[in-house]
Amino acid sequence: MSRPTARDRLADLGCFLFAATFSVATSDVVVAGRDLSEATVFHEQLVGGLACAALFLRRRWAVQLALVLLVAGKLSHFVTGPTLVALFTVAAHRSPRTTRWVAAAAAVPLVVFVVQRPDPDLPATTSGIVYFALVAAAFGWGLYVRSRRRLVEELRDRAVRAEAEAQRAAREDIAREMHDVLAHRLSLLSVHAGALEYHPDAPPAEVRRAAGVIRDSAHQALEDLREIIGVLRSPVPADGAERPQPTLADLPRLAAESRGTGTPVTLDQAVAEPAALPAPTGRTAYRIVQEGLTNARKHAPEQPVTVTVSGGPGEGLAVEVRNPLPAADRDRPIPGAGHGLVGLAERVRLADGRLEHGSTGAEFRLRAWLPWSGPRRPAEPDPTP
Repeated sequence: MSRPTARDRLADLGCFLFAATFSVATSDVVVAGRDLSEATVFHEQLVGGLACAALFLRRRWAVQLALVLLVAGKLSHFVTGPTLVALFTVAAHRSPRTTRWVAAAAAVPLVVFVVQRPDPDLPATTSGIVYFALVAAAFGWGLYVRSRRRLVEELRDRAVRAEAEAQRAAREDIAREMHDVLAHRLSLLSVHAGALEYHPDAPPAEVRRAAGVIRDSAHQALEDLREIIGVLRSPVPADGAERPQPTLADLPRLAAESRGTGTPVTLDQAVAEPAALPAPTGRTAYRIVQEGLTNARKHAPEQPVTVTVSGGPGEGLAVEVRNPLPAADRDRPIPGAGHGLVGLAERVRLADGRLEHGSTGAEFRLRAWLPWSGPRRPAEPDPTP
């Protein structure tokens, strides 16, 4: 059992004061109409005082204390206040099954009271009815406190889970954006560096051209990384402008970059009303083509790549990237574990689209379909771990 906090001690003191105040406030009613000696009244008050003091044990022995006070209530009417506090504690802090058993024990005197069929005009009858009403109120208030505490705990757990889910989604978004932005640049750099390694006797003009591409790719990769870090540090720029995002209009530039590395790229765009294409859809299409070209450079260097983008309003946007499979693996292929395709599949799913990829005979194909107007509903988190 954990040590009580300052708040717990304050609550215990409040319960003690309530029970003592209740006993003092009802003392005149208790002794009214009863011929009691001073010694009897003193003994009953003593029992009531001990019962109030025993409430400081209610957290550890709530059930035992409640049962003892129910029995002690037959000896002294000054025990009523402490009994109500003990019954409240059981209902608020013990299991429903335990609460039902204690409630049954508290209801036994009520059964006896009803069987005796007391005269309703007698003061004792009124006192008995009030007592059982207070007992029911103590149980009801305790059950309310217990249900409210459980509701607060459940809401707190939901908030914690929602925060963890939001953090996970944010990490995935960051990882996906980092991969999409940097993998393309670094693959260009790796291809040209590999060419210099395998052809050390290349003409000086080709060496200078490759070195220039390596320098430009590294510089652009650093610029992209600086932009991403800047966005993470300051999501809202001071001027209110967001970082420009690639769209469908940037595909020719992307294809030209790949051609500069020695990869023949054929770009076929047949999009009706491209200006009407929503920016998020165009950005997703750009990332699909970017990932396809990056994978082609990794696993099928210098093989021709065909990029086809078609569609229009009402029919969606279709994107396909095809490249021949290499006859044999290179001795030193660029590392890759498929994380790009995994992130790309998640990006397409968030856009309510479809993604297919795999080899078809001698070709590797990456196909995707995207709705023209973007996702139809807010994306739900994937429950798959």
